Amino acid sequence: MTAPNAPHGLARGLTNYGDPDFALYLRRSFATSMGYSKAMLARPVVGIAQSASGFNNCHRHFPELIEAVKRGVLAAGGLPIDFPTISLGEVFLNPTSMMFRNLMAMDVEEMIRAQPMDAVVLVGGCDKTVPAQLMGAASADVPAVQLLAGPMMPMSYRGERLGACTDCRRFWAKYRAGGVTAAEIERIEENLATTAGTCAVMGTASTMASIAEALGMALPGTAAIPAVHADRLRAAEASGQQAVTLAATRLRPSQIITERSVENALRVLLAIGGSTNAIIHLTAVAGRAGVEVSLRRLNTLSDETPVL
Repeated sequence: MTAPNAPHGLARGLTNYGDPDFALYLRRSFATSMGYSKAMLARPVVGIAQSASGFNNCHRHFPELIEAVKRGVLAAGGLPIDFPTISLGEVFLNPTSMMFRNLMAMDVEEMIRAQPMDAVVLVGGCDKTVPAQLMGAASADVPAVQLLAGPMMPMSYRGERLGACTDCRRFWAKYRAGGVTAAEIERIEENLATTAGTCAVMGTASTMASIAEALGMALPGTAAIPAVHADRLRAAEASGQQAVTLAATRLRPSQIITERSVENALRVLLAIGGSTNAIIHLTAVAGRAGVEVSLRRLNTLSDETPVL
């Protein structure tokens, strides 16, 4: 448990020069070089872990999202400071994105732990990103709120709605079998993914967004807002405000990710018919908080929980 009089804001986790007063003086001096006033530097610091990259199409709207988070933090009396982490663009990674999930989790954890922040907003969406961010936040155990990227807007082909990436494989199988021509598969390719955001099907990204909300780590009602909708920006602003509240109350992930919330997330997973990958990810997230996910219990829950 964090002590009531523990250092906060820029005074958290001072660089070790052998003289804490010197370390804080030097930190304030360098922060001043970024144009912050003394009034701003006295506010609680909210870090914004952002995972945008030119190799991550799901996250290409993050610059706008982050500005909305900052609005919320400032409105609630905090100082927002964004910082980069590893970005895992699912289809741009070799040999597989799963190989890098734990690496990103370590990156998120260590950057939260190493830098002076009273709370953090985790901005992510693509398949392995949200699990990695939740894992890192659970281990760092600094007040945190997850902001999801939101799903992309689906397009259609010949009157049929397309969903990446369920229809990626479906149409590719038809093409390989000779049921779709080369010209047709090219047109489908151009319409599978046309906006920012995660895959608009109940794959890993949408499932983990739902789980983040069911766990209590994301604000209620924010999992499924489309990436390009104005409500997504309002959700970002609200997440920034919530981060300041979390900094004040010092409500930490270890108090949110509990046996009860994990079971709630498992029930939601079963009810929505979510990705089977989510079992692997939720087990890892829960494990960081000291909660075991029992496959025997999961089997019992699956027998009891109807699919929506």
